[in-house]
Amino acid sequence: MRSSVRIRLLAVLATILAGGIVGTAPARADGPSFDCGKATLPAEKAICADPQLSAIDLLVSKAFKGFEPAFGGDKRKIARGLNADRNACKSDTACIVSALNNALQTYGAAPPWVQDYNIALIGKKALEAAARNPKETDKPLPSAIGRCASTHIKTLTTRLGDDPLETANPDGGSAATFTNDGGAVSYDRDPGLAASKVGDAAVMCLISIPRDCPKGDERGRVYYGIDLAIKASWALPDSEHMCGGA
Repeated sequence: MRSSVRIRLLAVLATILAGGIVGTAPARADGPSFDCGKATLPAEKAICADPQLSAIDLLVSKAFKGFEPAFGGDKRKIARGLNADRNACKSDTACIVSALNNALQTYGAAPPWVQDYNIALIGKKALEAAARNPKETDKPLPSAIGRCASTHIKTLTTRLGDDPLETANPDGGSAATFTNDGGAVSYDRDPGLAASKVGDAAVMCLISIPRDCPKGDERGRVYYGIDLAIKASWALPDSEHMCGGA
């Protein structure tokens, strides 16, 4: 399985590195939600320069209008936090699309093509981050959307940590821990984790920070990860439940 997963994912990554974006909607002229002639922030200028980002920004604006916070929070305060995530990206396109996708997920209106575009760009960024750190030294777990860091796989088990993932029943889900104190967990047997090995070098990129949450509940940050040994990847949360869950 490790070999077949490697072949499939290398083909996808080759497309990304060649400049193609897999599984996205065609570039569109609609958007963004603001006047590009008045754009001043680096993130705003990057959105105006990218038809895909422009289209996603317009989707975010439309989704916000019908958004009602799940836990009684102030929707404008939540939006300000999401906008701050986007603006902190400056001109980093992979970071911006992660922030916009996170906003759409928060507002309950994220189309699949946006997720595909997000994963394609962040996957390319993860490989570039690995190339800048060829000695595979561990870096601290990312705390801001769109940031990536090198690490190593520490454990691979079922969701509850009962059995090694390699030999476990598929019904047991999957989980991983990393040497930078990061984690990934799924109720399903994630193919990327299942193909990986303990000790493999990896890169983790933070792609989602839940903003519509009960006070003090920070569960459910989502990280894109890639095993550098075989280029198997995953996009999983750091806990079994999202914020506000059981």
